[in-house]
Amino acid sequence: MFNVRIHGRGGQGVVTAAEMLSVAAFDMGLHAQAFPTFGSERTGAPVVAFCRIHERPITFHEPISHPDALVIQDATLLHQVPLLDGVAARTYLLVNTSRPLAELGIDELVSSLDPGRVVTLPATELARDRLHRPLPNTALLGALAALTGIVSLDAVQRAIGERFAGALALPNMEVAALAHEHVMATRGDRTGA
Repeated sequence: MFNVRIHGRGGQGVVTAAEMLSVAAFDMGLHAQAFPTFGSERTGAPVVAFCRIHERPITFHEPISHPDALVIQDATLLHQVPLLDGVAARTYLLVNTSRPLAELGIDELVSSLDPGRVVTLPATELARDRLHRPLPNTALLGALAALTGIVSLDAVQRAIGERFAGALALPNMEVAALAHEHVMATRGDRTGA
């Protein structure tokens, strides 16, 4: 089973990201579930969403305490909420930021992680540029597909197309593709390819 935990704020599409990830997994013939947990239901409040992906049916619905992948849609939460709880050396970490991890003050916290599994992405900037709105979720899904390989970019783009109607679908698919390309280039640099 592959467990994904997504942290962000209300209004950033955290729950939508988990749902689209599960749709992408279904599209690839896998089983998946997506569900949120949050306190107050208001824009800007911390939100956590979960997605489980497996080859067999999933029969439990507990929150994910030890994620295989952790997506942080809003880096300002890093020092407000214990986002890195349950992270292990094998965990993939994807952070929406244009700043280096050292500037975020988490370089020591992530030093035990495999550097090839840690990626930063300016997802909000990509979204502002292409969507004219600061919604990083589709960019982060494209990046997650590249980082983990758990779903394909094609499956992510089909899920985006199902979620967003008409004129919204294409730029969101483009943002996912740009983020996917960014991560592939970043990982290529690390491996010497």
